[in-house]
Amino acid sequence: MTQGAGQGPETERTATLRDFRVPAYVHETGPYGHSTHPGDVAPPHEEAYPEGYTPTARDLPVINRGDTVQVTVDPVVVPQPVDGPGALFVVGDVHGYLDELMAALQEKGLIDAAGNWCAGTARLWFLGDFTDRGPDGIGVIDLVMRLSAEAAAAGGYCKALMGNHELLLIGAKRFGDTPVNSGAGTATFQAAWLLNGGQKTDMDRLQDHHLQWMARLDAMEAVDGHLLVHSDTTAYLDYGDSIEAVNDTVRETLTRNDADEVWDLFRKFTKRFSFRDEGGADHVRSLLDTYGGTRIVHGHSPIPYLLGEVGSEDGEDGGGPVVEGPHVYADGLAIAMDGGVTMAGKLLVQQLPLDI
Repeated sequence: MTQGAGQGPETERTATLRDFRVPAYVHETGPYGHSTHPGDVAPPHEEAYPEGYTPTARDLPVINRGDTVQVTVDPVVVPQPVDGPGALFVVGDVHGYLDELMAALQEKGLIDAAGNWCAGTARLWFLGDFTDRGPDGIGVIDLVMRLSAEAAAAGGYCKALMGNHELLLIGAKRFGDTPVNSGAGTATFQAAWLLNGGQKTDMDRLQDHHLQWMARLDAMEAVDGHLLVHSDTTAYLDYGDSIEAVNDTVRETLTRNDADEVWDLFRKFTKRFSFRDEGGADHVRSLLDTYGGTRIVHGHSPIPYLLGEVGSEDGEDGGGPVVEGPHVYADGLAIAMDGGVTMAGKLLVQQLPLDI
């Protein structure tokens, strides 16, 4: 049963500021087609999202970052408390950028040069969206799964939340081209996955243990006064009036394996910008009042989009958007963690609490 339906208003989706990039194999024959690298440019699309928008079209850009630059970093040492829990860190959207993730984790002192957990009792939360758009989503999932075991053995933990792209990948694998009722006509998970940066190499390497791991992820969690979620939306209120109820409802929906139900879950998790515009702080408060916490921490909407600043897609301006760190907004109640790695921004790893 869906609990808490109708609690809290939901803002209408607003048009994004740039065009979108789509894997070339979307336009070729066969379920995946063939492509050596994502990066084909789609025609401009400027109209606003209508009432009842469902993600049957491209959502955010997939920008060709070019070859990954290997950067030598000087990692810090994570302080180890004498008593109590270790330091708390959160990671924004990764979207398949494994090299950038490992560099960011090493810079924060969470992994060593060999990619092994070295942070002792530290606590690490990923906010979801491990795959799609970038080159090695399955490699990212494998790393997170391994770090979870290594951190637990050291007395800390590494945990992850469910993002809309986890739901999309699960749906594409389970349901493929099965038609679903999108609320705006017929859609399929397969088409939505391809249009939103699905990578053939990820699908080819996706195994049962990856699917099982993703399907068991929580949708939200409260840690040290922070309410951690993936999406900047009030749609969580549709699934329960407690953190436990929301997580149970999401898992039960995936367990029932009904394509229309999973699509509706994916559609709601894809909503964004609820905290950005007028009334945004009240939307944050509705979540905090229901689930607890003093601040909400989310991924999903890239910081350049929240700020209305988007980097050039053709690279003529010499680089992507400048993202130095998390974005605090909505009367200081919301912390955005998606640094826009898919648009040549920054993959963010941040220790909490923030000083501001």
